[in-house]
Amino acid sequence: MFRTLLISCILIQMSSGQVPIAKNDAKLVQHLRQVYSGWRAAVIQKDAASWQRYTATNQLTSIKNRLWSERRRFPEAFFAGLPAIPPDLATLKVLRLRVKGPTVKAVYFGKVDFGVGGKPSENILTISYVQERSGWKYNGSQFVNLSALPDVRKEILAGNFKYVDQPDFQPTGKTEKPPIALRGPVKYIAKAYVFCPGREVKLLVNKISPHTYQNTKRADVILGGASDGNNEVQFTVKDIPGGDPKAPMTIRIYLMSEIQGQKPIKALEYQVIDGQDLEKSGIKRFVLTPNIAKKLR
Repeated sequence: MFRTLLISCILIQMSSGQVPIAKNDAKLVQHLRQVYSGWRAAVIQKDAASWQRYTATNQLTSIKNRLWSERRRFPEAFFAGLPAIPPDLATLKVLRLRVKGPTVKAVYFGKVDFGVGGKPSENILTISYVQERSGWKYNGSQFVNLSALPDVRKEILAGNFKYVDQPDFQPTGKTEKPPIALRGPVKYIAKAYVFCPGREVKLLVNKISPHTYQNTKRADVILGGASDGNNEVQFTVKDIPGGDPKAPMTIRIYLMSEIQGQKPIKALEYQVIDGQDLEKSGIKRFVLTPNIAKKLR
């Protein structure tokens, strides 16, 4: 049954296009399942050593960067902050497995169960892997809830997998690396907040922390935090087709205090009111003075 599913449903991404998987490639499918199962068991058991062994280096660096930018401990804070249990692959069907260079994306379908209660329905789980010197490593996952896409669910149940042939389900062929690797917790926690209806806003804070916002309202932790003295925020803005070019927009930088009762400090604000002309690109700066620093830690 399992081998029949592999031969009929899985495709390997090759330079000449897509061809049915060979029987020998079933070994890769099984091996990747074992990699994921090892990673999952380490997460559930909070086994930091095993978790790091099964996780891609760039993933570990990204997690360290995020936790240290929030002045939290690594890896303890990772396990403490897990919102759900990683789903088991045992009951899921493989729809696609694509290999490109040192990267793989495996697309699964079925009742994806995160262990949060209720009755899971059939949805899509895509798992990424990257090959390193010591072998294949877990490199993140994406969950697609098909509740809002009932026609897609019906297509997949009927054997039509065209939905998972879109670019989002394709491996990149490149190993992505974080812009920097922090050496330890930052001195000051900072967040970038952007409100940009109908626009795309890109920020680069202190030349190391990139952020992209599209038609949203969101706050992100700044990689590397804020520094004593001068800090800079490079920004670009462009309209999204169909958006209102006169809509308001806000860019702010907040400094987050670790002192109980102290509210976040607004260090920078660039705001565009309805109908006001905006700068399409530029650099904004703020200064973290000794007096401000006393309110942060």
